[in-house]
Amino acid sequence: MSNRQLEHADHIDNQKHQLKRQVSLLAHDITVPMNVGSLFRISDALGIEKIYLSGDTPTPPNSKIRKTSRSTEKYVPYETADNPIELIQQLKEQNYTIIALEITSDSIPLQELKLEQDQKVCLVLGSENTGVNQELLELSDITTHIPMLGQNSSMNVATACGIAVYGLGMLS
Repeated sequence: MSNRQLEHADHIDNQKHQLKRQVSLLAHDITVPMNVGSLFRISDALGIEKIYLSGDTPTPPNSKIRKTSRSTEKYVPYETADNPIELIQQLKEQNYTIIALEITSDSIPLQELKLEQDQKVCLVLGSENTGVNQELLELSDITTHIPMLGQNSSMNVATACGIAVYGLGMLS
């Protein structure tokens, strides 16, 4: 039997599987705890540097976050940001490029985004219902979107995050 499911220790090689750049998340007004748990799980899987939780986003400890995250909230660095505007300003001072994930009149398709190899990124995610709020959109350096091929123009925030982080981390 040559094709078998591997255990984590059988396939991980941290030197080969790191993102090409530092990526952090700013999750603002993500109100569904299960989505927050999914963000932790995605962050663990894809090597996110840190998650910033702001607005109405629930924070650990939370049983629904823990269940969905499969306890990765214990391992992924995170902090609560009382003022996301100040946080974005601080990240910009640390040479982060702020990228909002939202379909807007000025957004660039994810696959067309051009970033420098060592460019640090903070991906801004917004509310499940209303998206990234206008003030955070205006503070972002870039707005990108995942092209939608179906009838709906949105997808689950955690799913979109996983696609975007993988794309941002692999873009050169």
